[in-house]
Amino acid sequence: MSGPPAATCCGCGLHFPVGTATRDGRRRRAALKRPNGRGRCWEVAPGRAGRWGRGQCGNFGPGGRSGAGPAHPEACKSQKSAISGSGKACGCTQGKMPKKKTAGKAPSKTKLAELFSLGEVLADTAKKEWKLGVPVGEGGFGRLYLADVNSSKSVGSDAPYVAKVEPSESGPLFTELRFYMRAAKPNEIQKWTKSHKLKYLGVPRYWGSGLHERDGNSYRFMIMDRFGRDLQKMYEENAKQFPHKTVLQLGLRVLDILEYVHEHEYVHADIKASNLLLSYKNPNQVYLVDYGLAHRYCPEGVHKVYKENPKRCHDGTVEYTSIDAHKGVAPSRRGDLEILGYCMIHWLSGHLPWEDNLKDPNFVRDSKIRCRDNISILMDKCFPGKNKPDEIAKYMEKVKVLSYEEKPVYQHFREILLQGLKAIGQKDDGLLDFGLAENGDFDRNPTQKKRRKAVAAAAASESTEAKMEDTESPKKKKAAISNAIAARTEKMTSPKKSTATRKRVKK
Repeated sequence: MSGPPAATCCGCGLHFPVGTATRDGRRRRAALKRPNGRGRCWEVAPGRAGRWGRGQCGNFGPGGRSGAGPAHPEACKSQKSAISGSGKACGCTQGKMPKKKTAGKAPSKTKLAELFSLGEVLADTAKKEWKLGVPVGEGGFGRLYLADVNSSKSVGSDAPYVAKVEPSESGPLFTELRFYMRAAKPNEIQKWTKSHKLKYLGVPRYWGSGLHERDGNSYRFMIMDRFGRDLQKMYEENAKQFPHKTVLQLGLRVLDILEYVHEHEYVHADIKASNLLLSYKNPNQVYLVDYGLAHRYCPEGVHKVYKENPKRCHDGTVEYTSIDAHKGVAPSRRGDLEILGYCMIHWLSGHLPWEDNLKDPNFVRDSKIRCRDNISILMDKCFPGKNKPDEIAKYMEKVKVLSYEEKPVYQHFREILLQGLKAIGQKDDGLLDFGLAENGDFDRNPTQKKRRKAVAAAAASESTEAKMEDTESPKKKKAAISNAIAARTEKMTSPKKSTATRKRVKK
């Protein structure tokens, strides 16, 4: 079948040919009626290219049936994969999308990307080179490395970027890339921040991506900003509770993020403390990361319809995921706000009513439905004392009345949290305090109280020992100091301590 050559890109550098003149590039009857539809750039038509797409390799997939992506380098000129969309137009597989899983035996755990050597150079689709530093983490997506723009210097411990690397046949990073390339370009984030008069926006910036060949294997990578600690570790270190002021400020910052993400037709669907990271340079700035479950809820302005799919039940993190997700419904804006509500309650009280039954997602779903139908039940279970955070109850009530396709009025939710700050004599000063929480007005469940008492007892014990040392004679004090130094040295050199440190770094 013959057809016109691929259309010229608009200049964004993300060109791919689609096989239908429909705006979103999805397969429609128009694709069959107009098999020679001219292509658009990925910025305009990110969806599937239609049955008769003019095949061409791309970083995200062929321009045929499989999907879309930046055009393959000049070597790829053939357009023979028009119908199949196999990604083999030039004999290569660079543009091939990850294969869909077939029914049968469950696949084994995703294989991690091999460990790259220090100084390995990766070239992104814009031909910009990035040099890798030491690995700083690993997970389902692959490995995480410190990274910097390629130069004669080695990548230091103060590198401003990180590189996510995973085998090209894997899917999580592929999903993230679709979001980042569409919504996380530095200039777009800067423009939004300025127009909405924000001090910053907690969305990671996308700096580049591509494929890297090594020893016959193909790897997908993405370059993004480097971040500091995640809130989950800080939450656990703080006896599983954050200060009231900090929780409300975190809620305000996440609302800013969600408004931006939603405006770009995506929902995050996995908001939680482990996906909230502090800025590497500014501990008062928090960023929402990990868009592996991000979902395009409103492609080209057309909202997905409400449809329960039994095969998709309980997607996300069971502890926090929305009732819609429990029912197998595609994520939406109200779901993100619901998840944030559960997070704030957990950070503030240290407890969720269903947390002891997370292995039974149906129980969790039913418990959430009961709490949604009667918000006072949720508040009584999480805050058993007389005093309860009224702003959290109002927030959840407002989420409750949102319809599936309704656009939230984000400012109304912000005002609720700001009123909560005012009620405790605080204001949104942009300073995040993660010190030991002193939310004395909120009673905790017995388990949480015991944990808090243990932390307080340990602190009191250290204080008592310090006072005893002050009253000792100079001779005894000198001996005590020597013993303390020896004990500290022994701990620093012991194998047990070394192992724990390695585990933390690996994690």
